[in-house]
Amino acid sequence: MITSKYFNDIKDFINLEIGIKRFQGNMERFHFNPISLNEYSRRLFPNIETFHIYNEEDEEFDDGRIFKEVIWYAISYSKYLKEKGTGNICKNIEYKQKDRNKYGNTIPSEVKSLGKECFSRCSSLTSINIPSSVSKIGDGCFYECSSLTSINIPSSINEIGICCFYLCKSLKSINIPSSVSKIGNNCFYKCYSLTSINIPSSINEIGDDCFYLCSSLTSINIPSSITSFGNNCFSGCSSLTSINIPSSVSKIGDGCFYGCSSLKSINIPSSVSKIGNNCFYGCYSLTSINIPSSINEIGDDCFYKCYSLKSINIPSSITSFGNNCFYLCSSLKSINIPSSINEIGGDCFYGCSSLTSINIPTAISKIGNNCFYKCYSLTSINIPSSVSKIGDGCFYECSSLKSINIPSSINEIGDDCFYKCSSLKSINIPSSVSKIGNNCFYGCYSLTSINIPSSVSKIGYYCFYKCYSLKSINIPSSINEIGNNCFSGCSSLTSINIPSSISKIGINCFSGCSSLTSINIPSSIISFGRSCFYGCGYVEELTQNKRIPRKCLNED
Repeated sequence: MITSKYFNDIKDFINLEIGIKRFQGNMERFHFNPISLNEYSRRLFPNIETFHIYNEEDEEFDDGRIFKEVIWYAISYSKYLKEKGTGNICKNIEYKQKDRNKYGNTIPSEVKSLGKECFSRCSSLTSINIPSSVSKIGDGCFYECSSLTSINIPSSINEIGICCFYLCKSLKSINIPSSVSKIGNNCFYKCYSLTSINIPSSINEIGDDCFYLCSSLTSINIPSSITSFGNNCFSGCSSLTSINIPSSVSKIGDGCFYGCSSLKSINIPSSVSKIGNNCFYGCYSLTSINIPSSINEIGDDCFYKCYSLKSINIPSSITSFGNNCFYLCSSLKSINIPSSINEIGGDCFYGCSSLTSINIPTAISKIGNNCFYKCYSLTSINIPSSVSKIGDGCFYECSSLKSINIPSSINEIGDDCFYKCSSLKSINIPSSVSKIGNNCFYGCYSLTSINIPSSVSKIGYYCFYKCYSLKSINIPSSINEIGNNCFSGCSSLTSINIPSSISKIGINCFSGCSSLTSINIPSSIISFGRSCFYGCGYVEELTQNKRIPRKCLNED
């Protein structure tokens, strides 16, 4: 019988009796069933008096020879009382929501586990005593117990389910014993009043959204047993000023410290290999951070709106910056991009208004859209020859940018690229460029001259709109159309040569060019946009030109 305790099914028992002579009749010696039985296997244990029911699906037998049942699977407290009345034994009694509704909030001492949502939405519950007989607290057990202020978890507990204390708005303190090996996802989600918590060394993982929006949490002790932080783990912990990440941690999940607006400093150990998306999003008070050389990737929106971040060290192990990585880091003055970086994501330095200089290494092949959008303090930048395209809005409203070198590797300048770069005086466009996007130099008030190479086949809408200082420009014969509002408001433009390749002049194309005294209109032009010469200084001669429709000279 001692050997039999290691058997899992009826085949093991049969093989034992067939294979070894001295074990013949072994099953007849049993007065209880060591395994689950069916109609066939029941006959092999003829002398059973106590019937053990291991699973809820197990067959039961009423043959008059069984005097007592032992139930091992989880049953409700209500069913336990019925079974107890018949003399049966229950090994796993679960206090369920229906039990609590019937018998009240006092947990009976026979209970082994608290069922799913057992005390869910007990808005009047202020405190509770969990007996030492309980080993598990089920999912959502105290969900939205909005008046619960404190709870003592006994050392018998080894598991706390997901969403266990979800929305316990008044919970101020909780003791987690060292017997607990797992805390479920969303466990303390929106426990707004929780000020501190001690995590025992028996825990090795903090689940997703575990302390989400615990806005009063000021301190937390993280033991060296922890290996990973789940997604949004401390998201919205707006009172948390510092946190120690032990060297045992290898993973920091997405949005882990999202909205930790009081977090001033943090040390990332060399055991971590990746900083997830949105990791420090909205950490308004974070002034500095050290990134170890073990990190090879910084995710999207990682330091989004870290307004106080002044400096950051980027190790050479990093190969890419995610989109919006340093979005609105308005205090960041300088940053060194290591040569290991091959791509700068879209909106990466968007709104870094204090950034004065940046070094772009030669390994960079792509600069994303809106990359340096509204970097008001950026005065100069060098684009390496490895870059083939400058993305849309790349230097949008970089109002202090005075000069920029565009290498011959560039074949396209995106829409809004130098929009309102009001200090930009001159720029050289290499012969490799084939397209200049819409609004490209819109509002470049200080731009006095620009050379458009013959490689360019298209100039976008509003391209030089309100370039007040632009005096002259040469349009190459490779261009066949001048877009709407292209030179509108260029009040210093005195002359312009339109090549015979042009067949169309867009709406408001030269409107407001009040200093324009000389313009050549070739016979190739077959389409004149409305108000294309409205407000030009050359009105008299234009009026006498019978080829020009009256709509070109009138206000749109």
